[in-house]
Amino acid sequence: PTQETFRAIVEELFASPHHGERMAMYWLDLVRYAESNSFERDNPKPYVWKYRDYVIRSLNSDKPYDQFVREQLAGDELPDISADSIIATGYYRLGPWDDEPADPMLAVYDELDDIITTTSQGFLGLTLNCARCHDHKLDPVSQKDYYSFLAFFKNVQRYGIRSDQSVRERSVRSIATEQEQEQFQEELRRYEERVAALRSQLDDVESRIRETLVGGEIDDFKADSVRLGIIRKYIGKAISQSEFDDYARTRKEWTDLRNHPPQIASQALCVKEHGPEAPVTHILTRGSPNAEADLVGPAFPEILSPPEPKIQKPKHAESTGRRLALAEWMTSPDNPLPARVMANRLWQWHFGRGIVRSSNDFGLQGERPTHPALLDWLASEFISQGWSIKAMHRLILNSRAYKMSSLVNDAAMHKDPQNNLFWRFDMRRLRAEEIRDSILQVNGQLDVERMFGPSIYPVIPAEVLAGQSRPGENWNTSAPEDRNRRSVYIHLKRSLQVPLLAAFDVADTDFSCPVRFATTQPTQALGMLNSEFVNDQARVFASDLKAQVGNDLAAFVELALWRVNQRPPTEDEMTRGQELVNSLRKEHGQTREEAEKNFCLLALNLNEFLYLD
Repeated sequence: PTQETFRAIVEELFASPHHGERMAMYWLDLVRYAESNSFERDNPKPYVWKYRDYVIRSLNSDKPYDQFVREQLAGDELPDISADSIIATGYYRLGPWDDEPADPMLAVYDELDDIITTTSQGFLGLTLNCARCHDHKLDPVSQKDYYSFLAFFKNVQRYGIRSDQSVRERSVRSIATEQEQEQFQEELRRYEERVAALRSQLDDVESRIRETLVGGEIDDFKADSVRLGIIRKYIGKAISQSEFDDYARTRKEWTDLRNHPPQIASQALCVKEHGPEAPVTHILTRGSPNAEADLVGPAFPEILSPPEPKIQKPKHAESTGRRLALAEWMTSPDNPLPARVMANRLWQWHFGRGIVRSSNDFGLQGERPTHPALLDWLASEFISQGWSIKAMHRLILNSRAYKMSSLVNDAAMHKDPQNNLFWRFDMRRLRAEEIRDSILQVNGQLDVERMFGPSIYPVIPAEVLAGQSRPGENWNTSAPEDRNRRSVYIHLKRSLQVPLLAAFDVADTDFSCPVRFATTQPTQALGMLNSEFVNDQARVFASDLKAQVGNDLAAFVELALWRVNQRPPTEDEMTRGQELVNSLRKEHGQTREEAEKNFCLLALNLNEFLYLD
């Protein structure tokens, strides 16, 4: 395409609401987004999907990156808090949580270490966590730096303490408007009145029955589970059939209401602090919570020659203001690291690797930038463009480097086999979610209309569910009409991954994942050929093609390859495709429907479909 046409395509993609869905997956990998706690029970995190939706909305609206960072680190301490800024602090609740730790005090510091690791690597490209136990000769970050950084988060309440109820008390708050709160209170009042009225009707019948009970029935009557059966015995004696029927209906309504009280929808998983006064922070000798050493206060890493933190307690929040001071420093134009780190990530998201390949480690143990001047210029542009992520996407996508061919030049390959100089565009395999979404898109099944909301649960084979410590628990397979939403909306359970996604290197959500490394394994080909999902979609694909072309085999093959490869098939591909279908029928005894379905399965396994060049 011409430059003008290419730019128009880029702008069209930016304007699409699906832009945020696509790019959000990179950020969610980085912040170890998952929707369950890990460990044995691996229970779901309430309302955590709202954080995912927040990221999608932020990227679609081109929220400035500095604001994006401030909201996640200190959205509850900002001068103007909003529902979005509260939801953003769910960032702190994304990590694993052991609800039954062997050493509770060590677990506290493990959770803080998870926050420090994700924050320092994700926003600063520094591995502060390496200094948790002691200083290192070759690392300028000291143990004092680590615990001074920890002090910014020391007042954060733990995600929970053992019970799920404690999670709701410590990590969930209302984000409802005043009108929504009033509506909820009115709904709650009506609910309580109805429950009380039903209970009164039940008591009237039960008191009459209680007077006629004999022997062991008196004790049995106290148990809800057997009460209805006992009352049934007294039909025609102490109670009529119609009264019993009314009682049974009333009891069912009362039970249903009691088990499903009204829930205010506008709640969010978020961070909370213990109060406006922060506890003291000690350096821990060898990282042991039982070996406290020198006191330290909140401070930025000394290697960066930072200013003193400017900490002010927010007037409207029960917190210290320390996290806001950290967020303000991180997004200051005087701090060069966050802009360089994010500019490098944006480059990586498009090219498959960053100018600094170790994109979570800009330190001495990380890799050197291949083009340091380019990285500095991109970081400077990022800030001068008002921290606009879309502006940086636009800059990169319209560059000559991005438009490079993936064709190999022998001379260049000899001089730079790793393509460190970006003399060609690296071919890459689709990410796990892209493979699933592309399969659904090819056969017209991808649901692109519905965005946001609670996650979906695709079908997982019974054999996989049976291998869990609690088989099938917390995996309620979604209705058929909900299963074909984009993969970004799939429920991410740490101990149970969708097999197709797991096979194609979906992120490990226990840790920050700056880049997914594409592996090549036999299980990937086996999964694409034999998985129930891919075979079902191949069958749908064949049925859809058949509805369009009827019994015209040539047209069937042509349309299938066109939709899969997004180009007209060659004569050779047409000939071989028809020969394959005929061979499956004649030599292997398959019906026409089976042969056409298997041809579609083959098409979905083509490298041209699975790779971008």
